[in-house]
Amino acid sequence: MDKFSITGPCRVMRGEVSISGSKNAALPILAATLLFDKPVIIENLPSRTRDIQVMLNLLKSLGSNIQFLNNKKTVKITKTKKQKQFGSYSILKTMRAGILILGPLVSKYGKSICSFPGGCVLNGNSGRPINLHLEALKKLGMKYEIKKGYIHAKSNGKLKGNKIEFPAISVGASQQLIMSSVLAKGKTLLHNLACEPEILDLTNFLISAGAKIKWIGKRTCQIIGVSSLKETKYSVMGDRIETGTFCVAATLAKGDLLIKNFDPKLIKTELNLLKKVGAKIKLFKNSINIKGPERIKSIKNITTKEYPGFPTDLAPQFMVLLCKASGTSSITENIFQGRFLHAMELQRLGAKITIKNRTAKIEGSTNFIAAEVMSSDLRASAALVLAGIVSKGNTVVTRVYHCDRGYENFENKLKKVGVKIKRSK
Repeated sequence: MDKFSITGPCRVMRGEVSISGSKNAALPILAATLLFDKPVIIENLPSRTRDIQVMLNLLKSLGSNIQFLNNKKTVKITKTKKQKQFGSYSILKTMRAGILILGPLVSKYGKSICSFPGGCVLNGNSGRPINLHLEALKKLGMKYEIKKGYIHAKSNGKLKGNKIEFPAISVGASQQLIMSSVLAKGKTLLHNLACEPEILDLTNFLISAGAKIKWIGKRTCQIIGVSSLKETKYSVMGDRIETGTFCVAATLAKGDLLIKNFDPKLIKTELNLLKKVGAKIKLFKNSINIKGPERIKSIKNITTKEYPGFPTDLAPQFMVLLCKASGTSSITENIFQGRFLHAMELQRLGAKITIKNRTAKIEGSTNFIAAEVMSSDLRASAALVLAGIVSKGNTVVTRVYHCDRGYENFENKLKKVGVKIKRSK
């Protein structure tokens, strides 16, 4: 397994960072290509992240032809005559988003056999259940049974539009039902949807191909089924979690970064919090200039919420930042029960963090001292790298395959702005 060695503390973090396409937006867009008969071209694809590679391999296993263009940032996906409807455990076990092929396959072909997904387990022993996906798909006419870890699903003819209200907000289930409703007969009304920018990116992609999707409220979507989708070319939005991670890095290390290829309007909540801790921020149309303060201020309580609230995927990175603040801060996690697994690793570097129920209390003014630490999940691995950047000595972060799942060329981007980091086996 690869690991990162980071020599800190970083004294000079300066320069430009170009943000990659959003992994979380690209995954459902790639899954949605199963709905097409015509070729699809997807630009600004973060193809060097592990999750995207897994999704492309999954599409290949289902019979899609994948052709890379423009230094692998663009992919052309073409349907073949050997289209399959079987999502193998060997592929899906590594990535939760693999479950997103279920609805499109049933919608397009009337059947699918799909393994339960893997990925980061962030809800303790319960995993991250997909019952919201399955119950909502049933309301479109999908029938299923579970045998030996596989979902055997089918429909009697085309799926049929319906009114569906989700009992809880779920990004994955929202994406699943939007895709599954596009080719369904009649009208579908989806209530209590997640409204993350990545979901709007998915609907914009489908609309570009002729889907009849209309948002009629912040969390309500009307979809009128079409018989087929047309050929399209679409550019994936920039990655807001990568953007947030580099914004935290600049604030943490007294840096001065110009972060390019991202619309700042999509992370207002995060930028306002960074201003509160002392960062100086200038916003442009498609970039952010952020300078870290001499003294980081504490924040009494950050609470993770669905968009447009503070994202759970940035809670670990902000925890590192607040370890360096003057005073006591806290983060309350409302999305994933197991989000604080990295806190024990930060304690190995000298952090003073206590966790009670869903709230982490963080005592500031930490002088991080380098040690070997281990990644537990994707965002935790990024947080440990950030801690290594401001630690005294040589920090080794192991199991960085977690980091590779969602960050493209992470260590190379950090090197370019002055961080002493190298990858080794």
